[in-house]
Amino acid sequence: MLNPSLNAYRPDLADKRLQGQVEAERFVEAYIMRVKVPVAPLLSTPDGAGMLDSQALLGDVVKVFEQTDAGWCWVQLDKDGYVGYMPTNMLGPFSGEISEGVVAGDPTHRVSAVRTFLYPGPDLKFPATTFLSLGAGLMLGGEVETRGTHYRQVLNLPNPTDKPTWVVAQHLRQASDYAADYVSVAESLIGTPYLWGGKSSLGIDCSGLLQLACEMANISMLRDASMQEQQAGVALDISRGLPELVRGDLLFWPGHVGIMTDSETLLHANGYHMAVAAESLTVALDRIAANEFGALRTIRRL
Repeated sequence: MLNPSLNAYRPDLADKRLQGQVEAERFVEAYIMRVKVPVAPLLSTPDGAGMLDSQALLGDVVKVFEQTDAGWCWVQLDKDGYVGYMPTNMLGPFSGEISEGVVAGDPTHRVSAVRTFLYPGPDLKFPATTFLSLGAGLMLGGEVETRGTHYRQVLNLPNPTDKPTWVVAQHLRQASDYAADYVSVAESLIGTPYLWGGKSSLGIDCSGLLQLACEMANISMLRDASMQEQQAGVALDISRGLPELVRGDLLFWPGHVGIMTDSETLLHANGYHMAVAAESLTVALDRIAANEFGALRTIRRL
């Protein structure tokens, strides 16, 4: 049976590419849109009360299979294939002009700072209009220097008056310029609040932390810990106890994942700290076994 989290099918509607593999009343071909807000939720149901399964960031591509009169789209994220419901008003055209000076298209840059503010003009003294998370995709216009700080015009996220916004240039890197070490990216998110289903620097969960860090380093990674446990790197033998661990090793429990920053320290987004935290692996193993996910199940090395 196909995983419904990664394949768009319901009894009444399904992705046309799945015809012959699943049963549905109708099969449709998706049309392509982009996320046009800083962070968009991907929910389990189209009513605002469903579980937050994941999030998408500005510029992310989504395949849309259904748009309802109630303001919801049934979508599949292009990056990792995750399926769910997203508010229609958070999606925009895949490409082209949206309004005067505001366009959609392939991001040329990404936010490389943990988070950054957007301004209505090229000056940090302006009131910030919103924030962007690490990993958000931007299309940029001109550059202006104000009192020694360089700003770039953001073309794919308008301010409330539908005019382009501005961002501090040093918080960005070209979309093709990837981080050398995904663990360093994850470490930069220490202190970020824990949010089930979160995948931004405003709130993040354990598998979202791993996925976002890997994306910034150009490493493909699925969304859920159970998927990552099957996909990531190669499994290490733990039948005779813990092997010698190195930076970047991934530790999996049922429904949870953590990243080793060295041979003794575990970095993970977790409900105990309600944040991304680094702690002694020995302490974490004892607490998790006693109170949370049970015994360590898998170790994988990228």
